[in-house]
Amino acid sequence: MNQNDVLKEIGQIRSLMERSSKFLSISGLSGVLIGLYALLGAFAGYYMVYGFNSQFGYRDYYVTNSFVVYKLAGIAACVLVASLLTGLWMARRKAGRAGQSIWNAASKSLLYAVGIPLLTGGLLSCILMLRGDYSMIASSLLVFYGLALCAGSTFTFKEIRWLGILEILLGLLALCFPGYGLWFWAMGFGVLHIVYGIIVHKRYE
Repeated sequence: MNQNDVLKEIGQIRSLMERSSKFLSISGLSGVLIGLYALLGAFAGYYMVYGFNSQFGYRDYYVTNSFVVYKLAGIAACVLVASLLTGLWMARRKAGRAGQSIWNAASKSLLYAVGIPLLTGGLLSCILMLRGDYSMIASSLLVFYGLALCAGSTFTFKEIRWLGILEILLGLLALCFPGYGLWFWAMGFGVLHIVYGIIVHKRYE
């Protein structure tokens, strides 16, 4: 066995180990679609609160009408459900083409890693909404979502970690400039997801 054969076998062993320990069925195109959903949701939320005649800019006041707040929460819930269904459907399709299942040890580890930060961030946002602290909701969602991505990056593509770091930074900036919360939300959940999806699609698909 020559050196080239040895290197080839080592590469195959590494590939098998990576497939068994990492969840690689995440579709880059699903990231693009999820980003588009978030942008549409942000636009709908902006229109609901400020209307078409309002100029984009810094907001030094926040929504206090509980009816509007719950409608905004409804928009966010619709975006979340659409994103989860899209991600699951495209992951199953990608795994099916590779003859794999999306429910394995790697996906279970990934779900556990991201679940705790996501659940914590979601509960914190609900508490803030009930208390009327609306200026911190966008930053809290971004920070905890970024923490979830960083925690789960061990079990999937390495690009997830960089996406998580950028989400955390945006969340901290949103905390410093609460009047731009909707802008940071759209940038983090919308634009960054689209860029990430394009990168993953080009590199791995």
